[in-house]
Amino acid sequence: MQDILTNDKIIEALSTDRTKGFVEKLSVTLREQHFNIDQLIDLTFHPDTQVGFRAAWLLDTIILTSPEQYVNNLEYFVKRLGQVTNASCKRHYTRIMMHLTAHDAPEPVKAKLATIDMEIVVEQCFDWITDPKVKVAVKVLAADTLFNLCSRYDWIKEELASQVQFMMRDGGAAIQSRGKKLLAAIKI
Repeated sequence: MQDILTNDKIIEALSTDRTKGFVEKLSVTLREQHFNIDQLIDLTFHPDTQVGFRAAWLLDTIILTSPEQYVNNLEYFVKRLGQVTNASCKRHYTRIMMHLTAHDAPEPVKAKLATIDMEIVVEQCFDWITDPKVKVAVKVLAADTLFNLCSRYDWIKEELASQVQFMMRDGGAAIQSRGKKLLAAIKI
């Protein structure tokens, strides 16, 4: 029988285990033990930024494997997204949110998100898009998340199009490619 994982054991694993596939193995264990995902969300804010990053990576792996299993944690996830400052965690938070808000997200996820005020997500995504210090991958994922939320907040389209055009002025190949696709999809 496997030891029950506690926050301390998870922190220890995230601090020391860097073997290939450790996040996937740990995610299986956490799912099997029905570990409280809110506690894992809190670990993404660990003062050791590497532990926080690995916790966010683990959170990403767990939630996106079976998002409908975590619908009751979505409100807490959304609340904490607005508090993310660890640059390495931003990518995982926006990646999770992009998938959760996608048109092909599981119906229970869509239904739960419809009951949650998503303005904190919108505000944070726009902040990350406009922050010159934020990495390109985060900007692209944030833009995709905002696009996914256009049907809920119709005012996003115009502002998103404006911000994407601004990013494309000096942006590299990734921004140019994704920007063109987003602008074509927005059709303003």
